[in-house]
Amino acid sequence: MSRIQYSVQTDPETTSTAMGHELHISPRHSREICRAIKGMKTERARDYLGEVAALKQAVPFKRHNDGMGHRKGPMAAGRYPQKAAKEFIKILVNAEANAEYKGLDPQRMKISHISTKQGRVIHGYRARARGSSSPKNTETVNIEVVLQEVREHGN
Repeated sequence: MSRIQYSVQTDPETTSTAMGHELHISPRHSREICRAIKGMKTERARDYLGEVAALKQAVPFKRHNDGMGHRKGPMAAGRYPQKAAKEFIKILVNAEANAEYKGLDPQRMKISHISTKQGRVIHGYRARARGSSSPKNTETVNIEVVLQEVREHGN
């Protein structure tokens, strides 16, 4: 596996990064979660993803929502992508640990950049009747997170 580069250049003095490689989660779910938590503070994002995993808070789906039911609250269509939310929590915890290692305050970090990219496809086959087979492929996802330290302006 080749090393995947980050898609943004950051200042190493004020930022912390983390990446998840070839995660076995849905690319559509990961895209919608990225859109939902971008710009949040890390503690708020972790709480939000914990509520998604516990089926208490839905993630609004803006693009991949054909035939999807509406949810209560300020959203139209939404779902509860539990598996993807748990993976995102692991990556956020890792990014916070990297920030703490660099001497930054994890409580004052916000998600300045988060994106998801398609990983490699793991090809598989499902045996069918009369000696034939059908493809059963597994999609993987690469996720990158950049946390930036928030400067307080006299509040």
